[in-house]
This record gives sequence, C-alpha cells and structure tokens, in this order.
Amino acid sequence: MSERPNVLLITSDQQHWNTLGRSNPEIHTPNLDRLAEQGTTFTRAYVPNPTCTPTRASIITGQYPSQHGAYSLGTKLMEDVHTVGEDFSDAGYRTALVGKAHFQPLREVDGYTSLESYPIMQDLDFWRDFHGPFYGFEHVELARNHADEAHVGQHYAIWMEENGCHNWRDYFRPPTGNN
Repeated sequence: MSERPNVLLITSDQQHWNTLGRSNPEIHTPNLDRLAEQGTTFTRAYVPNPTCTPTRASIITGQYPSQHGAYSLGTKLMEDVHTVGEDFSDAGYRTALVGKAHFQPLREVDGYTSLESYPIMQDLDFWRDFHGPFYGFEHVELARNHADEAHVGQHYAIWMEENGCHNWRDYFRPPTGNN
C-alpha cells in the first residue's frame, strides 16, 4: 500500500503570479519554490469572485458563491455546506485551517467598525478562544480582519509571531529604493 501524501493548500490575497522566486529571479522564496517543485501548482486558476471571502469559500466547497451563500465580503458561508475539510477527515487525515478565512463576519467592536460587522455574528472573545471544529476542519487558528481592525492577534505579523514564526523578518531584503 502506498503512503498517503501530505496536503498543504496555501492561498494568499492579491498575489501576482510572478511574486515567487520560481517565476522571478529577483525574488527569493526558496521554501515556497521547493514546495511548488515537489507538489502541484495551479497555473491557470480563475476566481469566481473578485473578493476574498467568496473565493476562499469556493475553494473549500467546490461551489460557486450563488450556491454556498458567501457572495460578498461580510456575508456568512452557510454552516451546513460540505467542505474539502470533511472529505479529508473522512479519508483519515488530520485537518487544520490556519490564518485568514473570513467565513463568518465579526460583530462590530467599539472603536473598530468593520466592513464585516453584523450584530448576529460572534464577537472577538469567542474567536480568541475558538480552535474548531470549523467548516469541516478539526483545528483552526484564525487571524481575523486587517491591520487597522481588532482581531485575535491584531496585525497578522503579530499573530504569526505569537504562533511560532519569530524570524519572519530575516527573510526580507532591506529596501533598495526606486530605480
């Protein structure tokens, strides 16, 4: 019997195809390049919606926004929708969702209004201590909102450092100015 592969799906917002070292010799991303070389890349992927929430929901459900319900920012992905996390769990995989998901909007917090704020949703205290299950994923570590809004770890960089990625700045070159 062959060994099952590990599956790691990495998504990012607004990342152009040539922002990895494998496509641009001026950029150095050796770990991502190695993952791409050893795995599968989607070189002709198209999004069903120009905003992140509906697109992320489509990735994990395999459905169009009109089917899964998260058609725009600030809309909630239906909780009864089937996800790829469930498929992997059913196949015996351990599953986790780490980072930014935005499948459910946050409540508005004093001083931090949000495009995603609706009074029917959970507040920050709920998400701060929530680790799953979530849309078919057993374990979650969610970064919520953006740098100027309140969320679990404040800015994503702080969230990364709080979760073990302490030397992320070491991988950046100093600014070179404009040519």
